Amino acid sequence: MLAPLQTGAARFSSYLLSRARKVLGSHLFSPCGVPEFCSISTRKLAAHSFGASMAAMMSFPPQRYHYFLVLDFEATCDKPQIHPQEIIEFPILKLNGRTMEIESTFHMYVQPVVHPQLTPFCTELTGIIQAMVDGQPSLQQVLERVDEWMAKEGLLDPNVKSIFVTCGDWDLKVMLPGQCQYLGLPVADYFKQWINLKKAYSFAMGCWPKNGLLDMNKGLSLQHIGRPHSGIGQSLHTSPCQLDDCKNIANIMKTLAYRGFIFKQTSKPF
Repeated sequence: MLAPLQTGAARFSSYLLSRARKVLGSHLFSPCGVPEFCSISTRKLAAHSFGASMAAMMSFPPQRYHYFLVLDFEATCDKPQIHPQEIIEFPILKLNGRTMEIESTFHMYVQPVVHPQLTPFCTELTGIIQAMVDGQPSLQQVLERVDEWMAKEGLLDPNVKSIFVTCGDWDLKVMLPGQCQYLGLPVADYFKQWINLKKAYSFAMGCWPKNGLLDMNKGLSLQHIGRPHSGIGQSLHTSPCQLDDCKNIANIMKTLAYRGFIFKQTSKPF
């Protein structure tokens, strides 16, 4: 009798998910910009009742990708802005698309060459001090290490679908290709498609996160832990165990996935 009971339980779980989606509809993702006919009690139902159902089922709709690669650069900066900007921190979190858990981390600091001396403004904004970038590999060397890490993690296997995720389009649309062009370096194809988390959040929640991660965390009732603008958190003002921008992005993605959101590529082909 065990097998029939398990089958029945699976069918009932699928039925609960289907009914929850029909009942909650578009209110499932509406903490801001909600039509007036959507009451507070309805929104609470969407946030709590459905979340409880999902937790009970210990599952969520499968994503289109095996892995999400969360990336958040830090770069040289000043007021007024210096040109060209150069990447000084290169972090990537490998997020399992089925469990939405972090499986691996890549992190390196990068030696700037055009403006090798960090400005006080840059250190204040990023928490990165001069000693952290002095003597570090060049961008070309770091990109080679990224490729090695991607291969080691099985991400270059043509049967494995992965995509980068950024908080905005700046990292992979402006910063990396711009610096590579300046230095005469090629841009790997895997950097040419990504998911802008701000766009994904706006699709799911119905409003644009003007203040980026802070607004997204607030909209999902998540606590922002760690120092904003630090890629992995190993900076002057934070310790390695604290959450950072990349981990906040991963946490937001996990929360949206548990609520039934399916992530799709938002960048346009190069």
